[in-house]
Amino acid sequence: MKTFNLLLAFFFVVSVSCAQQSPRLEAKGTVNGAQIVIDYGAPSVKGRAVWGNLEKYGVVWRAGANENTTVTFDKDVKINGKSLAAGKYGFFIIPNETGDWVAIFNKKNDGWGAYSYTEAEDALRVNVKPDMGTDIQEQLMYAVDNSGIVFAWEKARLHLSVE
Repeated sequence: MKTFNLLLAFFFVVSVSCAQQSPRLEAKGTVNGAQIVIDYGAPSVKGRAVWGNLEKYGVVWRAGANENTTVTFDKDVKINGKSLAAGKYGFFIIPNETGDWVAIFNKKNDGWGAYSYTEAEDALRVNVKPDMGTDIQEQLMYAVDNSGIVFAWEKARLHLSVE
């Protein structure tokens, strides 16, 4: 009976923790002949203040929930005018209270969160000006439009041009 109760407790904990994870989504598109695939966990705002609170300013963030967000390019590209080789990258963002944010394409693409992030493995860092609007994007969203990668969550919108 004791073993049964332990198994029951184990399955309860596993089911609760799985139910709390953010859904895994994928955005795909082609820009200037390059196929782009973005795989990410999509958390929701749920009434929380995100920037400067849930996600601290000046700190590397995994740009999604749970496992790292990854961005895959099937061809060499330029991101905001800077060269990036074809491949699969971990994608991170450093939000800043003022000024530009930093978008990071990191060679390590299989981490959990930013815990194993190291700047030495960065393939590319680009500054990007955030558009802080008044409308709330409840669930984190990535998209590939005809000119690049779009990111939106809470009041922040980012656009990375892809050539």
